[in-house]
Amino acid sequence: MKLGIVGLPNVGKSTLFNSLTKAGAESANYPFCTIDPNVGVVAVPDERLKLLGDLYHSRKVTPAVIEFVDIAGLVKGASKGEGLGNQFLSNIREVDAIVHVVRCFEDANVIHVDGSVDPLRDIETINLELIFSDLEVLERRISKVSKTARMDKTYAKELELLLKLKEHLESGKPAKTLEAQDEDELALLKEINLLTSKPVIYAANVGEEDLPDDGASNPGVAKVRELAEKEHSEVFVICAQIEQEISELDEEEKGLFLEELGLAQSGLQKLIQASYRILGLMSFLTAGEDETRAWTIKIGTKAPQAAGKIHSDFERGFIKAEVVNYKDLLEQGSLAAAREKGLVGIEGKDYVVKDGDVILFRFNV
Repeated sequence: MKLGIVGLPNVGKSTLFNSLTKAGAESANYPFCTIDPNVGVVAVPDERLKLLGDLYHSRKVTPAVIEFVDIAGLVKGASKGEGLGNQFLSNIREVDAIVHVVRCFEDANVIHVDGSVDPLRDIETINLELIFSDLEVLERRISKVSKTARMDKTYAKELELLLKLKEHLESGKPAKTLEAQDEDELALLKEINLLTSKPVIYAANVGEEDLPDDGASNPGVAKVRELAEKEHSEVFVICAQIEQEISELDEEEKGLFLEELGLAQSGLQKLIQASYRILGLMSFLTAGEDETRAWTIKIGTKAPQAAGKIHSDFERGFIKAEVVNYKDLLEQGSLAAAREKGLVGIEGKDYVVKDGDVILFRFNV
């Protein structure tokens, strides 16, 4: 999973990236501090892995990972080359979802490029730049397809969709709100890979005082939540500065610090949960002496395709899957004991994998 962290300059974007990845991206109080996209890979916290690793005395425990890309601050006119312009926009095309950091705190010491704090205005600024960039991509494609459609009528349907999409974007709406009429249209919309077709997670960056009630008393957060609900986007409240402090502590200190702040979980945990929800993802597990590992798949994935995440041969030669819920396995103390209690299922090609399944695949190639 690859998430792009975006936002206007000085909204706390690079501070958040640093705290998430400890990658040390430069963070300073002036626009365009982030010139090259910084990339950090973060392990997905999963207590099930440690418990299973201990049970099997695994030599290696491998969590699922998320790749974060910190993308340069965007300003009005970026799609026309202002600020860092299209450098920003080309970097974002490669991500699965966008984490849009929105400033919801007042601080006279941290300048705002537009002179005041207004979350909805800031969101609109970035959304419009993404729409303008998508329109440029579409216009080039329309020009190309129009010529081809004159000679080959099979391209007529694609041209019709492109024109409909152009009109939709010109009305100020993102591509993801255009409903596909059939599977062909859906496939084409995915192939075009427009910026505004990507899922969005809003990170409402607040001051420390707004953390205990999860931003409930912050009017800016309320506006972001209202917008996110309309868009079917995710939103979570974070204090980037506090996250940076948390990132410098060891595990035990983190727990105590969060407790002191009255928080049940860190911003990273909230972000991971939001990204899994919006992308429709979950994890199944494999466990043994060599390695215990989490594998990220789409919700609804069947056993052979899940096996293919491990190795293409597993999918190609799939015979069956031995499946046990991780809780049952831990309670029984071994796969053999779980089998004796009838807790291990022998599943075929139509089995839909569930979150927390521990699976042993049988295959023959």
